[in-house]
Amino acid sequence: MMSTREGRWGASLWGVLIVLCTVVFLDGLDVSMVGVALPSIQAELGMSTSALQWVVSGYVLGYGGLLLLGGRTADLLGRRRVLLVALAVFAVASLLGGVVDNGALLIAARFVKGMSAAFTAPAALSIITTTFAEGPARNKALSIFTACAASGFSLGLILSGLLTELGWRWTFLMPVPVAIAALIAGARLLPRSEERGQGGYDLFGALTITSGMLLLVYTVVEAPEVAVGRTVATGLAAAVLLALFVWWELRTKHPLVRLGILRSAPLRRANLGLVILFGSYVGFQFVAMQYFQNMLGWSALATSLAFLPAGLLVALFSTRVGSLADRFGTEKIVLAGSVSLVLAYLVFLNIDLNPSLWLVIPGMLLLGGAFALAFPSLNIQGTNGVADAEQGLASGLINTSGQVGGAVVLAIVTATLTSGAGGGDPLGSTRAAIVISAVFALIGLGISITGVVAGRRRRTPAAEQVLETV
Repeated sequence: MMSTREGRWGASLWGVLIVLCTVVFLDGLDVSMVGVALPSIQAELGMSTSALQWVVSGYVLGYGGLLLLGGRTADLLGRRRVLLVALAVFAVASLLGGVVDNGALLIAARFVKGMSAAFTAPAALSIITTTFAEGPARNKALSIFTACAASGFSLGLILSGLLTELGWRWTFLMPVPVAIAALIAGARLLPRSEERGQGGYDLFGALTITSGMLLLVYTVVEAPEVAVGRTVATGLAAAVLLALFVWWELRTKHPLVRLGILRSAPLRRANLGLVILFGSYVGFQFVAMQYFQNMLGWSALATSLAFLPAGLLVALFSTRVGSLADRFGTEKIVLAGSVSLVLAYLVFLNIDLNPSLWLVIPGMLLLGGAFALAFPSLNIQGTNGVADAEQGLASGLINTSGQVGGAVVLAIVTATLTSGAGGGDPLGSTRAAIVISAVFALIGLGISITGVVAGRRRRTPAAEQVLETV
């Protein structure tokens, strides 16, 4: 680990951070940038609505299903090597996605891009946490890093609207030169000397957790479109695979995931917080796209600009969260973000067919404030106190929580929209779907409150042994 406890960062440290921020910005960008372009893709490639959803779901399957494996692979094979190889695959898949003329090939390209992101995201985050010393230096680096991730996700919608005006293929081609530049810079700047994790390769654990996660994400993504019996069957199969994974990890000599890492209450709260934050927002974003474009008749560009206040707030403010975490602790910052998230959804419950800017702008600012405060803080909290050899694992867990949360809540929101909730009135159905995001946000608020309470008990010696059970 480089010494970062005192003094200013040198050019080499800033170079490492810029490369890693570029990588995670591309990962966040790719999650959201295709959304506004979907109608254009459907029209040009002649895809059915059911096939079109896989342009989005394919990425989620590859990303959410392989993140734990990606994090552990980074620990075992070397984070620099894993990051550079996966980034090269990302660039190639982006290029292929921009030139194909077949829907199936486009879905395959999106799946491969998701797989590559499953390796770049935890590798990049674990390079951050093993390069910068725990404390103010790491918190500062993580706040900048996660600001880029959140900004990529938020600004992806805006860029998608702009690029779709030129042609949907640009949403795939634009990341290619950026990824190549990051690959060249990373090969020169990322530190070569890094310790690798000890232990063997848990192939059976990798097979069961990856299969279980893929099947789980597949189940929740497909739930609104298939029969209940099929959803139950695939859900049970996923549960069996995940239970088998836990059973195996408790018995094997070299586990893929050391389950003892989850004994940390702050780490558990951080992962649950990411499930809520990212999940509720992905669900809300889907509802907002349908509301703005299909109900109000807004253009793709106007729809993307509606998210501009949230994206700008995330980009400008979330870099400061590291210093706030140093001063107040991550638990209090997460609580503030949770309050902002709940208020945002309550504002949007007042939508009608002639929404005022005084409704849209405050709601988006509250949403951006929630992400700016909570997203960096949860990433800091989810990796603090973890040994260097397991930073890839911790990074994979925190990223997996967000992706799986997004898939689960999106499936519930979609089912709400298509089930006729709200008495068959489209506006009523839209409000009912926003209620789903609001309910999850309220659950997240409850979790964050327990974190603040636990932090206060930590200061009382008599409560130290009780704390970790909260």
